Amino acid sequence: MLCDVCTKKQATVHLTEIVDDQMSELHLCEDCARKKSQQMESQFGLADLLAGLAEFGKPLEEKESVKLKCANCGITYENFIKMGRLGCSECYFSFKKYLVPLLKKIHGTSQHVGKSPHKLTKVLKTTRDESQDLREKLQKAIDAEEFEEAARIRDQIKNPQKNKSDNSNKENKGDSK
Repeated sequence: MLCDVCTKKQATVHLTEIVDDQMSELHLCEDCARKKSQQMESQFGLADLLAGLAEFGKPLEEKESVKLKCANCGITYENFIKMGRLGCSECYFSFKKYLVPLLKKIHGTSQHVGKSPHKLTKVLKTTRDESQDLREKLQKAIDAEEFEEAARIRDQIKNPQKNKSDNSNKENKGDSK
């Protein structure tokens, strides 16, 4: 099948466009597809999407009053909205007030909850469970006014690695008796 635009090269990209409830198919060669992609980007880019999401539902005065600037790289919030990219890692802190709602709109949450390796997931879950158990024991010790026990548990929470090595040393000493 030949390209619908240049009618010279073989079509390798097949687009389906829906405009005003009308569907049309477009078969393009690589060169024409690249041109079409650039054209689409200029008409509606990522920066436009971010700008629309960032300003969605805000009163006009608030939109105009955002004059924040990153102290590290110097990018303004206005430039972030135009470009769709932050300048550095410090921008996340500089624009936090405005980024958190934006991230929630885009991802549904402002905290990353992506995938992790299967083995690591088990270790993290175990660590989280142990940590939660220790916090519960700490609260029970405090409620029972067993402050020495509470202090020991508090130290376990603060330095779990030290406690694991202490426990293994105790077990090794017990084995040698």
